[in-house]
Amino acid sequence: MIVMSIAGVDPSAGAGIYADLKTFQAVGVYGTGIVTALTAQNPYKFFSTLPISEDYIAEEIDAVLDSYEIEFIKTGMLYSPEIIKLVSKKISEYNLKAVVDPVMVATSGGDLTKEDIAKAFNKYLLPKSILTTPNITEAEKLTGIEIKTGEDAIKASSKLICNNIITGGHLDGINTININGEITVKKQELIKTDNLHGTGCNLSSAIAAYLAKNNDLHTSVLKSLDYVYEGIKNGNYGTLIAKL
Repeated sequence: MIVMSIAGVDPSAGAGIYADLKTFQAVGVYGTGIVTALTAQNPYKFFSTLPISEDYIAEEIDAVLDSYEIEFIKTGMLYSPEIIKLVSKKISEYNLKAVVDPVMVATSGGDLTKEDIAKAFNKYLLPKSILTTPNITEAEKLTGIEIKTGEDAIKASSKLICNNIITGGHLDGINTININGEITVKKQELIKTDNLHGTGCNLSSAIAAYLAKNNDLHTSVLKSLDYVYEGIKNGNYGTLIAKL
């Protein structure tokens, strides 16, 4: 079982492709990684971004898929509308099933995108995705709905144009899951810790990995929420430590 991450590089390895590859290995699949941007950051501070050209990203994707048969991918930091459009094209070209983490802002506080790219996600990528995993801030940008309560999250979840989980780290641990229009809520205890860098990356990559292991979508989401919870509980160095 081989999966792919299309995302940015975090040199502290708590988020981005390095975190995705660690999650893939922990869940038990082989991971490949397509680099969309280099960043200078750590779990506590964001410094800068160096994006990769669309042509080179396309070459990376083509090179990996020339050798490996891959069904499930996850996307993370895509930086610009042009890169989002390219990835959408490749999803269609190779008939990929994508779990989209609509990354816009780093946990450490940096803006990870060239501009407001919510429109590009909605136009190009989410219609071709099997699931998206926004946090509260990202869901607000994607839907235009302010989220202050669980009821607000349900409204936003219903407006998103593909299956989704709106994560509840900033909403009292209330995770809102919408699969094929059926909405369920999973509440998790919030752990008081600073080891939170890369939670969204770990969640989306775990979902892709569990899907590759023949779990259905809802089961993959639930298993991944538990995976991230354990990672936070056992965290260190400002980030998650995977334990299954």
